Amino acid sequence: MDPMAATRTSCSTSPLPFTIQRLQKPTLTPPQIKFNLEETKQVHAHLLKTIFSHETSININLFSNHSSPAAQFNFLINNYIKNNYPEEALNIYAYMRNTGTNVDNFTTPSVLKACAQLSWAQQGEEIHSLVLKTGLYWDAFVSNALIQMYTQCGNMVSARKVFEIMPERDVVSWSTMIRSYGRSKWYAEALDLIREMHVSKIKPSQVALINMINLFADLADRRIARPMHAYVMKNNSEAGSDVLPVTTALIDMYAKCGSAAYARSLFDRLIMRNIVTLTAMIAGHLRCREVEEAAKLFVEMQKEGIYPNDITMLSVIKECGFTRDLELGKQSHAYMLRNGFDFSSTMATALVDMYGKCGDLQKARALFDGANNRDVLMWTAMISGYAEAKRVNQAFSLFVQMSSIDAQPNEVTMVTLLSLCAEVGALDLGKLIHSCVEKRGVLSDVILKTSLIEMYAKCGDIEQARRVFDRADFKDIGLWNSMINALAMHGYGKEALELFFDLEKSETDPDEITFVAALHACSHAGLVTEGKRLFYKMTHEFKMEPSVEHYGCMVDLLGRAGLLDVAYEMIKRMSIKPNIVIWGALLAACKLHKNLRLAELVANQLLEIEPQNCGYNTLMSNIYAAASRWNEVAEVRKAMKDEGIKKAPGTSSIEVNGTLHEFIMGDASHPRAKQILEKLAEMNKKLKRAGYVADTSVVLLNIDEEEKETALTYHSEKLAMAFGLISTAPSMPIRVVKNLRICDDCHSATKLLSLIYKRVIIVRDRNRFHHFSEGSCSCGDYW
Repeated sequence: MDPMAATRTSCSTSPLPFTIQRLQKPTLTPPQIKFNLEETKQVHAHLLKTIFSHETSININLFSNHSSPAAQFNFLINNYIKNNYPEEALNIYAYMRNTGTNVDNFTTPSVLKACAQLSWAQQGEEIHSLVLKTGLYWDAFVSNALIQMYTQCGNMVSARKVFEIMPERDVVSWSTMIRSYGRSKWYAEALDLIREMHVSKIKPSQVALINMINLFADLADRRIARPMHAYVMKNNSEAGSDVLPVTTALIDMYAKCGSAAYARSLFDRLIMRNIVTLTAMIAGHLRCREVEEAAKLFVEMQKEGIYPNDITMLSVIKECGFTRDLELGKQSHAYMLRNGFDFSSTMATALVDMYGKCGDLQKARALFDGANNRDVLMWTAMISGYAEAKRVNQAFSLFVQMSSIDAQPNEVTMVTLLSLCAEVGALDLGKLIHSCVEKRGVLSDVILKTSLIEMYAKCGDIEQARRVFDRADFKDIGLWNSMINALAMHGYGKEALELFFDLEKSETDPDEITFVAALHACSHAGLVTEGKRLFYKMTHEFKMEPSVEHYGCMVDLLGRAGLLDVAYEMIKRMSIKPNIVIWGALLAACKLHKNLRLAELVANQLLEIEPQNCGYNTLMSNIYAAASRWNEVAEVRKAMKDEGIKKAPGTSSIEVNGTLHEFIMGDASHPRAKQILEKLAEMNKKLKRAGYVADTSVVLLNIDEEEKETALTYHSEKLAMAFGLISTAPSMPIRVVKNLRICDDCHSATKLLSLIYKRVIIVRDRNRFHHFSEGSCSCGDYW
């Protein structure tokens, strides 16, 4: 409903039921008095009555010094935004434009803020055009608002362009840009901008310093936190600013870097403490999982006569969600109920988010259903809770419900759902989200594009992932990395390296993650020589210190190629201590190449690091079983049982018509179980006619051959394929997601099934993708 029409019909002829003091001195800024929504609507109605009765001004004290129509409209726009009604503010702006009312440098920042709140990038671009036509871009306040609008709409490229062409940048411009980069997780660009600001001799304000500290808090890197601390304290003291806000931000930074001791030393040195610093320190202890220290400080604070407020409890609830501490979250919630805290929309959202992250979805949903005013953040928090628990149907049901009302999904909602689709392989649902993103016109958001590439890649549609990448006007390093990694997981090693070389030719430099993705591509494609060259390039040309992930890729590359001794020697020469990932890669290679001697040595290393790890205990058991050393198999399994270690069951899932169907080995619980088993029997008959012989060596149990063959028939991926064959059109590809590595027997059988049924079958296992077509697999039997 048009709010202009609504207020026009409800307009009263009586004077306004409140009085406002005359401003003592005329000023160039519109009044900064905040009305509540009802009062704003009454002023709106009064203004409309004046306009439609052709009067020249409103006879109330507020506007006596601001009788121009622009000032009156600016006042209404500002108050609608303050009351969180941005659409009404933009309707008034549209009316101003239609009636020829002058849009000035007070109107523009306000309506840009409304666009940012709604993530209406297209409307923001139209206002940007007006700014350029009218010359308002000379006003730093307007340009800063444009940067903020583009950032909140996810368009960092346009935000940076505005920053670059600003005739004159003030410290707010620099601060806004640094904060924008930080919030968009463009950390490298933010750090470059801080360096540029320093070289340009721009003295940072306290707000700019706090934005810088928040950036380093998000980076959570102790190595660079200390120099930043020194830089901040030097600049803050030179500015003569209050030390308390900066110290509070530093406490938060050190806590997020995992240095509770540094944070506490700063806190203890403070002469004066307030509720903000106490809240930061309590949250810091909780972030570092020092619950007892946080509890002590919480009690001490109250003994000193400082009582927790809404911000304190909000921080505590958020940290409980971050650390997945459900018990403390419940206690904090109960404390708030006992002490009569106000459950604002922000607090209710934080509680929904906390319960969702801690896995108590029933409580999260009860809070969500009981909330009176659900904004987009609360909807997104509840959807995120379902997404984290992989409750696909509930998450999308809520998304559909959300889309049907006023709370329009934002970029965070979309990214959350795309990540869920990627996790479970729900391609049809992912396409639905892509369609929504295109309709809303927010594809300029690089994070959204990156999420789309990952979704398509993980759902098996590598061609569509590449199309999203190729159509991107701007490619940051995250986008390049996602595409290289997508090609790697699909076994397109040469294509991934070609893209890496394209990146080198561009203006974007590769980072550590780029090399992990490229080395991963070499590993899955058996490109040993290329992988060695890449590792040399990283360490010598780009001067990067190899991380555990880089060494892990190299060990995997050498191990898969059968160079087990070379891989072992590399581990021994590493400059950092090998972890479970590196030893695990070598153990997997030992299983692949049946090297029992080295496997036992590696298994001992793994048991020292993480004796409770189910995966590597199971892998060692399988290595013994493959060598028919059943006594050792029994010993490993007994040890696992004694330690309470349980093996995760193999599961396979398939999406059909937007619904996800999951199967386990021998599953007969599906509503169409009878038809599935009939199709499975048909598949086995056709396989045998085609010359298939079951590879019983993969059944690592001490049972006879016939039992092994039966066990192979009912593997979860075969059940999922059978369901796909009876539930989809003959021309449709069948996409299966498996939580474990596909076994040799299923791999051989699926190659034949793709030929027999003339179907493309795409299987995503724990390590990579397999595209089966016309009797062959994209991996070339190298996986």
